[in-house]
Amino acid sequence: MNKLLGHFRTITHHRHQVIRNCFYAGIFFQGLFHDLSKYSPTEFIVGVRHYQGTRSPNEGEREDYGYSLAWMHHKGRNKHHFEYWTDYDQKTKVMTPVKMPVRYVKEMFCDRMAASKIYLGDKYTDSAPLDYYLKGNTAKRMHPETAKLLEKLLVMLRDKGEKKTFAYIRQIKDY
Repeated sequence: MNKLLGHFRTITHHRHQVIRNCFYAGIFFQGLFHDLSKYSPTEFIVGVRHYQGTRSPNEGEREDYGYSLAWMHHKGRNKHHFEYWTDYDQKTKVMTPVKMPVRYVKEMFCDRMAASKIYLGDKYTDSAPLDYYLKGNTAKRMHPETAKLLEKLLVMLRDKGEKKTFAYIRQIKDY
């Protein structure tokens, strides 16, 4: 029962943080639909089973099975994940990153910031989302323009704080 409540509280608290961030980013309506798939049986049951409170339950599922079905389900339904934006390139015959629409890059920023706050708690600083991004070598797996915009926003958060970064985000138009 503790894992069930813990997981439910964590994903709900995270979702509320993202909704708040999306409001400040000027994409409130989009934020209302953020991560609803986490409440589906495919993701929620795994989340309860592997709940720890300090990291994504998908990591525990990967440790047990070598992959995470919950993550594959999640990334295929949520356009704010860069992994959603890959497609088969007919010229190279390999899966290739596709440039994300700006509104989803904005939501990805809001999501990363919220996740850092949830998992780090009192240890959170405005540099934490950038540190996590750089540690994961994520830019190499994203479309270059998507990576450039996300990194710009994460650096701005670190250097100028939330208020100025959200003001800037509200002004960004599509590429």
